Amino acid sequence: MTASQDRLSEYARLVVRVGLNLQPGQVLGINALLEQAPLARAVAREAYIAGAKYVDVLYTDQHVRRAHVEGAPDDALDWSPPWLVQRLEDLGRDGGALLGISGNPEPELFADLDGSRVARARMREVSEASLRLTDGACNWSIVACPNEGWAKTVFGEPDVERLWEAVATTVRLDEPDPLAAWREHLRKLVQRAEALNRRRFDALRYRGPGTDLTIGLHPDSTWIAASDEVRGIEFVPNMPTEEVFTTPDARRADGTVRATYPLQIQGTIVRGLEVRFENGRAVDVRADQGEQLMRTHVAIDDGAPRLGEVALVDGSSRVGKTGIVFYDTLFDENAASHIALGAAILKGVDGSSALSPEERQARGVNHSSIHTDFMIGSNDVDVSGADAHGHETPILRGGDWVLG
Repeated sequence: MTASQDRLSEYARLVVRVGLNLQPGQVLGINALLEQAPLARAVAREAYIAGAKYVDVLYTDQHVRRAHVEGAPDDALDWSPPWLVQRLEDLGRDGGALLGISGNPEPELFADLDGSRVARARMREVSEASLRLTDGACNWSIVACPNEGWAKTVFGEPDVERLWEAVATTVRLDEPDPLAAWREHLRKLVQRAEALNRRRFDALRYRGPGTDLTIGLHPDSTWIAASDEVRGIEFVPNMPTEEVFTTPDARRADGTVRATYPLQIQGTIVRGLEVRFENGRAVDVRADQGEQLMRTHVAIDDGAPRLGEVALVDGSSRVGKTGIVFYDTLFDENAASHIALGAAILKGVDGSSALSPEERQARGVNHSSIHTDFMIGSNDVDVSGADAHGHETPILRGGDWVLG
């Protein structure tokens, strides 16, 4: 076995053992692009070693999807094949696990298409089923597979080895004992979440170049870090992960925010994104590139223009320290603080999972078919927590975590 094959196997083992924490007898579903097959195959091998009952890989061809955007009837753009919805529902019902693989080999494949059609060409029912599945129904994780196309986007040349080295650093694969390194990292993130929970801030305030934004926090929200647990199985949903996050009050966001990283979304890279909020709702969306797509995206449903997540990331992030813009939300959101338009993280608000979508909305817990993170943090953006009287406590200053 070559060094690169060894690394792929070690990575797959980390994904199965730490990311998914796959249990004997589980069915594992994997979602991947064709170019990500090497990692999907390696994970399948490790999954069977871990005792998987069956591994089902669903491959997507982006060029076929492009043909759909270009040629499908308007009323079929967001159609969901029932069997794909059923696949996700079966995984949740039968106690399965789900792995998504990121690292887009052609992140701007749809950039020359009509942005409104691109935004509407989402399998809405599949998206909703996926959000339900990953919010307490199964152990799941998202990881990335380096490939030539992704490397060319990041570095301007198809230097896959350089990209592999960066990814290995961010997921702690370069440590002598990656499992022990992950345990220590998760412990530190949990400590940060606990510090925020003790404070019970009423709102977060962001100030920096192009940004003056206040986001109200839900009175029943809990700050969460890194790992999750379903049916007694502890797993890590994102590898890498550097964030602590919670669910905001969807009725309370006011001000303007400027994205600090490009956003890769639906075959397009959105650059120069700026959003203005009033009473919790995005009322103005602008971008230097990809504006039409984003305007349509936030109008997909009633919850799309409201926030479902706030997350804090400081300058100690391994992803941020690489100095690389990955053009992949899994990585870029773990390099900088971010917020998410759309569906709330239900476990972030006690009792919200048992509520109907209408009851959640009435309680300020957002319901939507989308959950779109975009990055708003940098060393120039200060973040403070505010109490109900408006008194502020510094959390991030100059990129450093300063909250005791």
